[in-house]
Amino acid sequence: MSIFDRVAERSGGNAEKYALRQKLFGTEDVLPMWVADMDIETPLCVRDAVMKRAEHPVYGYEEMPRSAFEAQCSWMAHRHGVTLEPEDLLYSHSVVASISAAIAAFTAPGDEVVVQPPIYPPFVSTIRHSGRKVLSNPLRQDAEGIYRFDLEGLEKQITPKTKLLLLCSPHNPVGRVWERAELEALAALCLRHGIRVFADEIHSDLLFAGHRHTPFIALGEAVRAITLTAIGPGKSFNVAGLAISTVAMTDAAMRAEFKAVYDTIHFAQGTVFGHAGFEAAYREGEAWLEGLLVHLQGNIDKLSELLGRYEQIAFRPPEGTYLAWLDCRKMGFGSDKALREFFIGEARLGLSPGISFGREGSGFMRLNFAVPTPTMDAALARLEGALRAF
Repeated sequence: MSIFDRVAERSGGNAEKYALRQKLFGTEDVLPMWVADMDIETPLCVRDAVMKRAEHPVYGYEEMPRSAFEAQCSWMAHRHGVTLEPEDLLYSHSVVASISAAIAAFTAPGDEVVVQPPIYPPFVSTIRHSGRKVLSNPLRQDAEGIYRFDLEGLEKQITPKTKLLLLCSPHNPVGRVWERAELEALAALCLRHGIRVFADEIHSDLLFAGHRHTPFIALGEAVRAITLTAIGPGKSFNVAGLAISTVAMTDAAMRAEFKAVYDTIHFAQGTVFGHAGFEAAYREGEAWLEGLLVHLQGNIDKLSELLGRYEQIAFRPPEGTYLAWLDCRKMGFGSDKALREFFIGEARLGLSPGISFGREGSGFMRLNFAVPTPTMDAALARLEGALRAF
C-alpha cells in the first residue's frame, strides 16, 4: 500500500483540524478539510532524522546548523533556479511572525501595507494589529475566470505612505502560480514607487503540470534589494508542527534593517527536532514530494470529475498549493452563513468559508485536498450526496 493510501489516525489527539471540530463546526461529524496541513504521513526520512536526534539525551538550546541552511540553498537552486547563500537566511518559527517583523522593520504606524484579496486572513490581521493601514488591492478575474493582479487599480491607490506589499506566491486561496511576466509587472510598479515586497513563497514546491514557480528574487538585482522571501518545508513536507521556516534577504542593508527588529523579538533558533527534520526534508525528501504531487493531481482530477457533473459549484483546478477554491455562488444561498451550514449539515465537510479570506471570497469555500485516497473518496461521496439532494 502506498503511503498516500494510508490513513494516519489524527482524531482523538491534539491535531488542530480535528480537535477544533466541535468548536468551529458545532459537531464532530464532519471530515475536517480546512486548516492547511496534510492528513498524509510526513516523509520517512524526516521522521527518521527526528527520531535519531531524540536518542541524544540532551534537548538543550542549539543554533540552527549551517548545514541546514546549506541544504535549503541547494534545494532552491535545484528546484527553482535561484542562488542563495546561508548568510542570506534567518530562522523563523512561522511566516506570520516573519510578516509581523517585516511590518515593524519597514513601516511606521499609519503607513499602508498592500494585500491582494481574497487572501490568507493573517495577512490582514497582522497589519491591523501592528497599527498600520490595510491597502486592499483585490485580485480580479478575467473572462476565463482566472485571477489576475489589478496593477492599474493598485497604482491609483498608492500614496507616499504605501511602504510594503505582501505577495502570496503561489496564492492561497485561489491557487494561482503567477507567471513571470505578471511578477515582472508587479516588481516594476513596486520599484517605481519604492515599495518593499514580502514574498510568502511557502507553497512554492506544490506545483502541478505546466506551471513553474518564479521566485520574486529571481527577477533581477534591483528586485532582490527590495524583497524578503519566506520559504520553508512546512507545506511541502507536512512538517508544520516543527515550527521552522526561513526569511531570505540578499541585500545586506535590508537584512540589517530587518535584523534590528528581529533581534528585539528574540526569534531564537528553533528546536533540535526542527533542525533535524528541516535538513532531512531538503536533502532526502525529493522523491516523496514527487510522489505527493502525483497523488494530489489525482485528487484534483477526482474533484474536477465530480463537480463537472453538477452545475451548482464552479471549479477551476489550482495551478499550485493543495487548496481547492470552490465557487458556490450559483447555489443561490442568501448568505455565507447558509452556505457554510450546507457544507456542515448536508455534506458533513468542515471547510474554510471563503468570506474569511475577505469580502471577495463571499460565496466561495476552500477545500484542502491533501488527504489520503480513502479520505478523499469519502469526502467526494459526501459532497455528491449533498449535491444530488440539493
